[in-house]
Amino acid sequence: MTHWTRRGFIGTLSAAAAARAFALPQPAPEKRPGQISIKITDLRCAIIGKNPTVRIVTDQGISGYGQAESYKPYLKPMVLFYKDYLIGEDPTDVQRIMLKIRRLGAFKPWGAAVSAIEIALWDLAGQVAGVPVYKLLGGKIRDRVRIYNGAVRFPMTGHTPQDYAETMAKMKDAKEGFTLIKQAVGFHDPAMMPAVPNAWYDEPSRKGANHPDRGMMTERGLDNVIACVEAMKKVLGTEIGLALDCGPGWTVKDAITFARAMEPLRIAWLEDLITGDYMPYPNADLFREVTVSTTVPIHTGEEIYLRENFKDLIEKQAVNIVGPDPEDVGGIAEMKWIAEYADLHGIQIAPHGVFDGLFGLAAHVQVAAALPQNYIAFEYPLGTPDWWYDIVEGLPNPIVEKGFIKVWDRPGLGVTFNVAAAKPHLADEDRHFFD
Repeated sequence: MTHWTRRGFIGTLSAAAAARAFALPQPAPEKRPGQISIKITDLRCAIIGKNPTVRIVTDQGISGYGQAESYKPYLKPMVLFYKDYLIGEDPTDVQRIMLKIRRLGAFKPWGAAVSAIEIALWDLAGQVAGVPVYKLLGGKIRDRVRIYNGAVRFPMTGHTPQDYAETMAKMKDAKEGFTLIKQAVGFHDPAMMPAVPNAWYDEPSRKGANHPDRGMMTERGLDNVIACVEAMKKVLGTEIGLALDCGPGWTVKDAITFARAMEPLRIAWLEDLITGDYMPYPNADLFREVTVSTTVPIHTGEEIYLRENFKDLIEKQAVNIVGPDPEDVGGIAEMKWIAEYADLHGIQIAPHGVFDGLFGLAAHVQVAAALPQNYIAFEYPLGTPDWWYDIVEGLPNPIVEKGFIKVWDRPGLGVTFNVAAAKPHLADEDRHFFD
């Protein structure tokens, strides 16, 4: 006679039940409420105005949009290079798709193509889920996000301290009510250094790619930059913060001298002193020399692609503030990862975005809502030409109030095209972009 224990008896019943289950046809997994089957059918890119604009088309009639900087009208073939990697994929599996294409990007301009695609994927994923993108990034921790002036600039007739004071007075009175303003000085302003004879030892100015000048400044050149900053800060007082976009191009010693001169003015940050825009390397060791020599926060990162290339800057405490651009760094999820890693190391984040366009603006708002408490402000982009505001729906009016943008709650990025209004602005080669 067989002697059953309780455990053995139950185990036998379980085995028998399992055997019966495997012998019967298994029902298909139940689809969750609201879940749909969706596949990417096309990847398109059009240059609208100047902004390369990405559209990811699906078999469910839902499209996602992303955008790259207006200074990259050449980007279309780079975007379309990735088309075959997307066709047939579920756009809500954002990370699966990014694993396929992320490693095929690079510093500008290839990273811009990858970033625009990533943003369009999040727009799609949010629409499918029926939630704003910030929900998919972990939820918001702030209901409004601070911005700084970015693309809001006023023409200058000269480059004397008085000229800089006058432009700050206009900025102070701008309708956006900025609480933080950034101004280009030094080698980042292509007209500032040549305006003073013998301002640096490598004169005359060089032609070519962005910010080609670099070198050791003369006393006259350095004194002029300092005087211009002092004039600006006198106008702004303690009511409005002043950040300075400085380079690239400074020598380490000049950067340290300048930074120490800025300490009494309590400047918000000095940006890209050593390396910067369109440079495929951050040069963390040189930045660290400057950072440890001053109390003024040092900032860089707008040109950097992917988290791996922020690793040295963050782990070596080479800067106090990182400034990735979501349209260059690999997208908004990549930027959130960098912000969180920087936060662990006591480093702040102030994202770049001056030329990111209106879909870029929407992407900034969504990710900034979900960034950790090391967030300062992002650089405010405009729609250029002005007719962009007639072809995009979903933006608040006014967009900015007292230096902040209220985070909106519509699905995806929360903005989309008025197709009828946008079609007349398409080039002939892009006429089927919305079909």
